[in-house]
Amino acid sequence: MIDLSPLDPSQLSTAAQRALGPGPGRMMASKGMLPLPPADQVAVLYQLHLDADASIAGASRATATSLPEKLLTGTLADPTLDPRVLHFFGQLAADKAVVFDVIALNPAVDDTTLAMLASKGDARGVDQIAQNEQRLLRHPEIIAAMYMNRRARMSTIDRVVELAVRNHVRVPGLAAWDEVARALTGSTPADAKVDAAFDHVVEKLTGDDSALTTGDANQPLADHEISDPEKELPFGELPIPTQIRIATLGNAVARGKAIRSAVKIVALAAIKSPGVTEIEAARYAGNPGLGEDVIRHIASKREWTKLYGVKVALCRNPKTPISESTKMMPFLRERDLQSVGNSRGIPSAVVSQAKKLMMQRRGGGDKK
Repeated sequence: MIDLSPLDPSQLSTAAQRALGPGPGRMMASKGMLPLPPADQVAVLYQLHLDADASIAGASRATATSLPEKLLTGTLADPTLDPRVLHFFGQLAADKAVVFDVIALNPAVDDTTLAMLASKGDARGVDQIAQNEQRLLRHPEIIAAMYMNRRARMSTIDRVVELAVRNHVRVPGLAAWDEVARALTGSTPADAKVDAAFDHVVEKLTGDDSALTTGDANQPLADHEISDPEKELPFGELPIPTQIRIATLGNAVARGKAIRSAVKIVALAAIKSPGVTEIEAARYAGNPGLGEDVIRHIASKREWTKLYGVKVALCRNPKTPISESTKMMPFLRERDLQSVGNSRGIPSAVVSQAKKLMMQRRGGGDKK
């Protein structure tokens, strides 16, 4: 991560040092009111955005945001410019295509800055960054940022993922990386048609999903099927890598569709999505129709199994590993423990353990 610390004043020009000196000149400089060469102006604005005086810091940021693109492109292209200055202006001007390109192509730009730009850029901007394969392999966090950017083309994502896999580079920050990498093996790379289909589906599956993500995860919950926002939504017809990315980036509706996929790596990508909420986990935990790998993943997540509703659902689910069920059963309330003990279809070892715990609680356990 780049350290946005103050620049060394001794390395700045005399004019810049004067603008940063004590007195009213600092506020004037923060508002762009001092006559400074462009290189000095961007350095001064960077320095002042870190000022302890909030009014000066805010004014410098506002001025930096409003600088003419012609001034910025001519100045930010300098390969001797400090990477911290490039990062600062990259944060402010990521939506300005010409400024975006100048910063992305500057050899002095920090890898962290490129990852930040990759997360904010449009499809064209992401394509620009994707051309620098050496950077992608050196700092694979850039690939992760591209992957999580919904505006990045699916065809571009396939290409950079294939690059990483081919060079045995593991991309950090993607919980479903194993599934992402495996899906690409033997798969036909996305083309313009798939790009368009991805954009259409992800747009439909990123809306309001509050109906599926609200509730009390400490109460036992029943999973239920979800309906398509559009009947003709071609999720299952898309290539597997595209389905995995939609499962990762989409809302609870997308995850609900993907987690029921017969393709194991698609279902696993859905449950590993960073968007999965505790409510979803509690509902999925009780669904015996989901794959064993999905249930096993839920049972392995301690931040989910600490919730009472998840514990109950997993203990009732025949696909939960017995070792996990037996660890959770002592925490069940008597009513829920009795329900497990009377259940059919779950492993006999789990039923026996539930009955044994009930006897112990009622004083009928083994006596020495």
